[in-house]
Amino acid sequence: MPKPTKGRRLGGSASHQKAMLANLATSLFEHERITTTESKAKRLRPYAEKLITHAKAGNLAHRREVLKDIRDKDVVHKLFAEIGPSFAEREGGYTRIIKTLPRKGDNAPMAVIELVTGATASSEASRATRVAASQKAATPAAEAAEAAAADDNNVVAQVEADADDAAVENADAVAEGTTEESWAESAAEISDEKSADEKSADDK
Repeated sequence: MPKPTKGRRLGGSASHQKAMLANLATSLFEHERITTTESKAKRLRPYAEKLITHAKAGNLAHRREVLKDIRDKDVVHKLFAEIGPSFAEREGGYTRIIKTLPRKGDNAPMAVIELVTGATASSEASRATRVAASQKAATPAAEAAEAAAADDNNVVAQVEADADDAAVENADAVAEGTTEESWAESAAEISDEKSADEKSADDK
């Protein structure tokens, strides 16, 4: 059995209340922000968020459920094409109520109900937490790479420090000898190729 709503009914009958909520939801989805009495805003909030949940699903069955309440097809199209996808990553809490000054005349408490379009404090906090976690995970890898590079530099410096002048001169001489031998071998190969070409030319 459905649980009855607490408080007085809006309007004179149940059908009047249903039509009133449908009209308020239509205006909210069309303008994304409306001013009404506080009691109507509190009744409208769960009604509108249920319709937004249908719009997030986006299939034909949910569109027909929304069309039972919202008869303006342009507003329904906006709800399914723009408003619903904008709340794809948000689990509830699609609207907010802000109390304003009482209405002049009867002093009725007024409020503004609007769609939550921008980033909220909770979403920014979760984003900051994810960024901090990713940075914390990347820090050990960077420190390990720096430590390995520092160890390599220390090994090279230690070898250079331990080597005496004789060892350094010996290493330079070996490098120079290798260079001279490579030049001599390349020159010998070039001369052999020239002699072989001359010999083949003479034979012809």
